[in-house]
Amino acid sequence: MDFKDHIKIIEDFPKEGIRFKDITPLMQNGKVYKQAMDEMAAYVKKKDADIIVGPEARGFIVGCPVAYSLELGFVPVRKNGKLPREVIKVDYGLEYGNDALTIHKDSITPGQKVVIMDDLLATGGTIDATIKLVEQLGGDVVGLAFMIELAYLNGREKLKDYDIFTLMQY
Repeated sequence: MDFKDHIKIIEDFPKEGIRFKDITPLMQNGKVYKQAMDEMAAYVKKKDADIIVGPEARGFIVGCPVAYSLELGFVPVRKNGKLPREVIKVDYGLEYGNDALTIHKDSITPGQKVVIMDDLLATGGTIDATIKLVEQLGGDVVGLAFMIELAYLNGREKLKDYDIFTLMQY
């Protein structure tokens, strides 16, 4: 299936010059969404993952259904101040400033095989920060899975030491 047939391109959103890739039409079509999640689940199964990690909020959209289908746990990575128990934090840069991501300190056990999932690979900054969190807890990142890769932004280069799976590239 060509999943791109179910992605809507929104010109100049959220600002002029951006061609936003809207995944909501794909998600609104139950059969297409299921097939996309099934293909991502096949990748996670091949990696023999113990657990899935996803950064908020759109990492939850792909990570949770895959974790559910494979009967794996799901660990959320959230912005600072959003998780209720003891966390570790990583600061990372954005185009327009800095941000921080956190993960519960007890969510990953040393040696656990982790696949990190998100909807989009752009510059790789969010995923790089997520990898740092997982590895600080002793997790072994065995793969990265995305619905969409914006290849022209070279995020794959920042993540070159990791196995990457994408459903579609632009």
